[in-house]
Amino acid sequence: MNTANLLRLIVLASIWGGSFLFMRISAPTLGPAVLIEFRVLFAALFLAIVGVVLKKRLDMRAHWKHYFILGFFNSAFPFLLFAFAARTLPASVLAVLNATAPMWGAMLGAVWGRQAIRARTALGLVLGTVGVALLVGFDHATSRPGAGLAVAAALVAALSYSVASLYARTAQSVEPFANAHGTMWTSALMVLPALPLFPPAGAPTVGIVGAVIALGVLCSGIAYILYFKLIEEVGTTSALTVTFLSPVFGILWGALFLGEAIGWYTIVGSAITLVGTAFVTGFVPRFGRDAPVPVPTKMSGK
Repeated sequence: MNTANLLRLIVLASIWGGSFLFMRISAPTLGPAVLIEFRVLFAALFLAIVGVVLKKRLDMRAHWKHYFILGFFNSAFPFLLFAFAARTLPASVLAVLNATAPMWGAMLGAVWGRQAIRARTALGLVLGTVGVALLVGFDHATSRPGAGLAVAAALVAALSYSVASLYARTAQSVEPFANAHGTMWTSALMVLPALPLFPPAGAPTVGIVGAVIALGVLCSGIAYILYFKLIEEVGTTSALTVTFLSPVFGILWGALFLGEAIGWYTIVGSAITLVGTAFVTGFVPRFGRDAPVPVPTKMSGK
């Protein structure tokens, strides 16, 4: 991995880690539905502009059903759940809970696909559970009213990402950029019915508006382009390193900009969770063109 690609990886991890900061800033005021509706709309508009410039076809008529299914499990539903959780939980906790998606994927593969769980995977699941328990059990924010429901929502969001991954393995092949673009438009339609259920708590400030724009354009638009470029340059395995770096930045941004406390449980719980994730995924860093470009399914902060 050369210097340029290493910088891309770090920038991508910092952007996706920052998505939890932006949600934490805007969700308490806007509510989950309004926040996510604007997030996916801004992302869709940005990607539409990029698509015109790059002459990328969306072909909504041929792939609309695929975009709706993938958009629900990979964007609309988990985005809403994380935004709901962001009203209560710190950005650091959200970032680590998001990293449990591969663990859910392993369990779903064992149940639905009847795949045997190897000893390494089982150890990873145990470690991941211990790490999350440490983080949630000792963080004072989890004692707030509604925190238990917020933690459950974040974990279900991570589960939804893994469902999207399982679906994508057998779904029709669609070009990665079109997947990102198409699912943002379908997500915008699917979030609309939730707007009356979660009205805003107040008027947005300039900072909140900036956070929403950053979520859409930066975290759900520019980040995709960086991710696709990274896969093209260094291969899938090395690009997936972002899964382990994003929580680090999520914790860092929460501490720097929101004054969130970093206790021993934050560091230890996060480290154990990420080690467990590495065991579950069988992650071994490789540098070079080590795999073909897949259909990306975990697209946000993600």
